Amino acid sequence: MVDPDRLILLGEIGSAHGIKGEVSIRTFTEDPADIAAYGPLSDKAGKRTFKIAGLRVSAKAVIARLQGVDDRTAAEKLRNTGLYVKRSQLPELEPGAYYYEDLAGLAAVDPDGSVLGTVVGVVNYGAGDLVEISRPGERETLLVPFTKEAVPAVDIETGRVTVVLPKFADDDGEAGTADGLVEEE
Repeated sequence: MVDPDRLILLGEIGSAHGIKGEVSIRTFTEDPADIAAYGPLSDKAGKRTFKIAGLRVSAKAVIARLQGVDDRTAAEKLRNTGLYVKRSQLPELEPGAYYYEDLAGLAAVDPDGSVLGTVVGVVNYGAGDLVEISRPGERETLLVPFTKEAVPAVDIETGRVTVVLPKFADDDGEAGTADGLVEEE
């Protein structure tokens, strides 16, 4: 079940912009300007609150003026600060829809129901969305393309994400799976 008090990352403060305390913000909202529509934002600890007093969107960045941040020095101290809202502040979704953040903590299972690990989250390094899965006893996480073929089912209510591991070829041209195991005949 989705925790309504869970903090959801909507953006991250980047560099200071100019000398009057403006900051660039890397937004994770569908429309970058929407970050201002959620009301006050907080840091991850919930100790600092940020109210966007002004916002402009250019082709390269979102530039914001934050209430109480009046000079470049104050703006520079906020660099890399995450901007969060409670899950309950996000718009309600249609049945069957979900936010990527809702996937964190769900069990990742194969089509037979065997547990592969736990979903850490969804990341995107430029080539498309990837589901990140932590595996029991492994330090490295598994990244799976977030496509209908690789992730055919997401069930928030039961807490499960079905994952079909992609097939790969090893150096000998033998088929294997993403975990590196090759079945011997």
